[in-house]
Amino acid sequence: MFRRIDLLLLGTTVVLTFFGLAMLASVSVYESYQLTLHLYGQGTNSFYLWRTFLHVLLGMGVMFTTTVVPYRVWERFAKFFYLSTIFLLILVLIPGVNAGWGTSWSWLRIGPFSIQPSEFLKLTLIFYLSVWLQKREQLISTFKEGFIPFATLLLISTFLIAIQPDLGSFLILSSIASAMFFIAGGSLFHLMLGGTLASVLGLPIILQKAYIRDRFMAFLYINDQNIADKYGYQIKQALITIGSGGFFGVGYGKSTQKFGYLPEVKGDMIFSAMAEELGFLRLLIVLSMYALLVYRGYKIAEHAPDRFGFLLATGITTWIAVQTLVNIAVNIGLFPLTGLTLPFISYGGSSLIAMLAAVGILLNISMHSTSEASLARRQTRKKLGGWALGL
Repeated sequence: MFRRIDLLLLGTTVVLTFFGLAMLASVSVYESYQLTLHLYGQGTNSFYLWRTFLHVLLGMGVMFTTTVVPYRVWERFAKFFYLSTIFLLILVLIPGVNAGWGTSWSWLRIGPFSIQPSEFLKLTLIFYLSVWLQKREQLISTFKEGFIPFATLLLISTFLIAIQPDLGSFLILSSIASAMFFIAGGSLFHLMLGGTLASVLGLPIILQKAYIRDRFMAFLYINDQNIADKYGYQIKQALITIGSGGFFGVGYGKSTQKFGYLPEVKGDMIFSAMAEELGFLRLLIVLSMYALLVYRGYKIAEHAPDRFGFLLATGITTWIAVQTLVNIAVNIGLFPLTGLTLPFISYGGSSLIAMLAAVGILLNISMHSTSEASLARRQTRKKLGGWALGL
C-alpha cells in the first residue's frame, strides 16, 4: 500500500514540523514565562512548547489517518464537511460561544479547548470546489453556469471570514479558489472580475476595524516616521530582527528580540526570529524545503489518477504555497500584517492540524498515482475537448 508514497513530501513535512517545534522551544520562552507568571503566579519557559508538542502529536496522528484513508472518501463527504465548517463559522460570531480573545472573532471554545474554524474551512472548501469543478467541467468557462455559481460560493465562504474580520484567511481562501477555478478551465477575464468584486465587497467590511486600517497605514506609509512610530511598531521590530541575524545568525536560542520586543514572535512573526537566530544562509535551507514541498505537491497533482485527485492536490499545494509566501512577505515588509501562520512552524494548533491533514491527503493521492493513470486522464480530457491547463 505504501510502496508508491511520496517519501520526499513526507520527509520534508516531518522535518519542517519538528524544526518548528525546536524553534518554538527557543522563541517562546519569554512569552511562556510572562503568561504562566500572570496565570499561576509562577513562571515557566515551556508552556507553549508543551502545548505545541501536543499539537504535533495530534497532527501527526491526523496525518497518518488521512494518509491511509482513500482520498475518494473526501469526495463523498465534501458537502457535509464544507457545510459543517460554515456552521462553525456562524457559531464563532455568537457572543458567549466564541473564545472571546484576540482582535477578531475567530476562535470557538469547545470545553477546555479552542479551535479556529477558518483554518479547517481552507481544507473543506478545497474538498467542495474539487467536486464542484469536476462536475461542471464543460461549463466552467461560461458566465452563467460557471462564473456566477463560483462567485456565489466564494462569496458565502469569504463573507463569514470578512466579518470576523480575518484578512489573512480571506486572502488565502480567495487565492485557493481563484487558482483552482483557473486551472479547471475558468476564464481569466472572469477571474479578474471576481477579484475586483471580492475587493469591492470584502475589503470595506474588513477595513471597518481600526487596527486593520492601521496595518494598511503602516504598510503604505512605512517611510513616514510619524506613521511608522504610531502604527508600524511590529513590522519595524520584525525588520530589525531580520537584520540582526546577518548571514550566519546570532545562534540558536540567542535571540534578543524575542524578549518582549517583537510582538507575536511565536506566531506570524516567527520567520523574523528564525532569521535572527539562524541567519540568511541557514534560512535558505528552510526556504528550499518549502520549495521542495510545493514542487512535490504539484507533481502529485500532475500524476493524479483522476480529475478529483488533480484538483484536490492542486488546491492543497496552492494553499501551502500562498500562505508561506504571504507570511514571509509580511515579515520582510512587502505586505500588510495579516496574522497568518508560517505553515508547520508557527504556534497554532488548528493551523498545524489542518495542514498536516492536508499533507496526508496529498500522500494518499501519491500512493494511487501512476504514469499510466495520469496519461489516461489526459487523453480523456483531450477527447472531451478539455482546456490544456486542466490536465
